[in-house]
Amino acid sequence: MSILLSNISKKFGQFSALNNINLEIPEGELVALLGPSGCGKTTLLRIIAGLEQADQGRVLLNGEDKTDQHVSHRGIGFVFQHYALFRHMTVFDNVAFGLRVKPRNQRPKESEIVKKVHALLELVQLDWLHDRYPDQLSGGQRQRIALARALAVEPSVLLLDEPFGALDASVRKDLRQWLRNLHHELNVTSIFVTHDQEEAMEVASRVVVLNHGRIEQQGAPSEIYDCPANAFVSRFIGQTNVFTPEQMDDIWLSSYGVQPGKTAHVRPHDIDIEKTTDQDAKVTLKDWQHLGALIRIELVKNGSNDRFYAEMPNERFKRLQLGKGDKVSMRIRQAHWF
Repeated sequence: MSILLSNISKKFGQFSALNNINLEIPEGELVALLGPSGCGKTTLLRIIAGLEQADQGRVLLNGEDKTDQHVSHRGIGFVFQHYALFRHMTVFDNVAFGLRVKPRNQRPKESEIVKKVHALLELVQLDWLHDRYPDQLSGGQRQRIALARALAVEPSVLLLDEPFGALDASVRKDLRQWLRNLHHELNVTSIFVTHDQEEAMEVASRVVVLNHGRIEQQGAPSEIYDCPANAFVSRFIGQTNVFTPEQMDDIWLSSYGVQPGKTAHVRPHDIDIEKTTDQDAKVTLKDWQHLGALIRIELVKNGSNDRFYAEMPNERFKRLQLGKGDKVSMRIRQAHWF
């Protein structure tokens, strides 16, 4: 099911949560809404679902205007940030609920419901808790049950509000891949809200970056990362160093081509460093952190408090025999100017 949002705006009192949002999501796409707290991500998700009404604008699902239609008629599955499970029902009954309340002519046989619910619980690794109640589960377990419940009715659109926020790192990573695989299998148009940039980049086929109720940029994860549209996107997506023209002049002697009046945004992996015996070198390696396959290196400009970061593969770091206090030379491979 395709989604078209046209001129969506929403205020809460004097606060403008969404300001003239226009967004088109083709059928079968997996989209991440990414941005800082208060940027309007969850409000937009709730407007698509019909849980919130926009002050202006239209919501079209598969070309049909659903702006004023009740949530129960939109064919949408919603996974809330805070689970919203039925406390008086077991895990099994929570997941089965949507199937059991379908109209009689659409309702599966009870044997089919049992089979499907157990399959979904196995998928989220919680079938062993099928007879427990929500109060007996951890926060992460409750979120996985909420996800299974939303998927049980095979919705045309799946909306997820911070779906993996309460999970531990290993389960979160497994479920990211599971969500991608599920999306490929079912081809369900899916939108999820997240603060986690890595999660958005890993899971989504398209990322929509919001800030102050506006869309700053949208595109494939690689496009957002490699070609940020503005300084906000550059700083929000991944790590970046920000240099003034004066710093660039001093460190790189204008060899890169400084643009007056603008600042240079440089990704850590776009900075090359080499150990040098030149005592007049402008940069010193202050510290480094081991990040598995990568080493993040903290650099300081001598005679100042200016700090910036480079990254390189672990093997290259070992080969260069770099250490704290080493004087280094630097070369920049790529910069974005804003």
